[in-house]
Amino acid sequence: MFNSAAIWKQLNAPRRLFLIAGPCVIENEKLCRTVAASLVKTCNKLGIYYIFKASFDKANRTSGKAFRGPGLEGGLKILANIREEFAVPVLTDVHTESQAYEAGDVVDILQIPAFLCRQTDLIEAAVTTGKIVNLKKGQFLSPAEMGRVAEKARLAGARHLLLTERGTTFGYNNLVTDMRAIPIMKSFGFPVVFDATHSVQLPGGGGDKSAGQREYAPVLAKAALAAGAKGLFIETHPQPDQALSDGPNMIPLSEMATTLRALLKVFQAVQ
Repeated sequence: MFNSAAIWKQLNAPRRLFLIAGPCVIENEKLCRTVAASLVKTCNKLGIYYIFKASFDKANRTSGKAFRGPGLEGGLKILANIREEFAVPVLTDVHTESQAYEAGDVVDILQIPAFLCRQTDLIEAAVTTGKIVNLKKGQFLSPAEMGRVAEKARLAGARHLLLTERGTTFGYNNLVTDMRAIPIMKSFGFPVVFDATHSVQLPGGGGDKSAGQREYAPVLAKAALAAGAKGLFIETHPQPDQALSDGPNMIPLSEMATTLRALLKVFQAVQ
């Protein structure tokens, strides 16, 4: 249905915004279908290139009791169904080399989580699959240090990389986004994505879970697009307050169309 070269061409299409969006974690297939159906409709109308995302396992939860997802086998089956039914590329994150190899047989883009962005073996495994790899900047790294991460992937044979900004640790339970990160990471020669919803996360701020300030996600997304971001990463849910992971920073699905229209205006003005 898709191949990396064709998707890569779309991600680099001049003056076209791309969006990576979906629920934080796969709660069930119905949720994924609901989100995909809504975003496909909106993005087709707006001319935004859309990639569906969801995690089969959230391996870095604040609490050991937190919901992690359906696991590799069940999660990949759901992602494959979404890919086929809605004819969209799909992205998921991987945490181990074996997960990268298995997910690489199903999804179109493999994502290296921010907290694992310096794991050499994981990066090399993801690159070996031949799929596009999205490298998320660690909360503990400067934008310039992501150049070393990109070079590590390049040495492993990567040609198709995305670099994603998602905020930097700022004291306890808080993140800040330095918009200089966008042009700095663009200088490494790959498209830069801005993760609007994780950038407003308050890690561990809810005691046994993370908190967030979803109202600021569109504000930061506008700033990132003005600074030159080529794509956006946004997590969304029909009922974020009832979501099983990262609800406080997710944008309600009902608000996505209005939010994307406003963001697209900024992107078009900059382009």
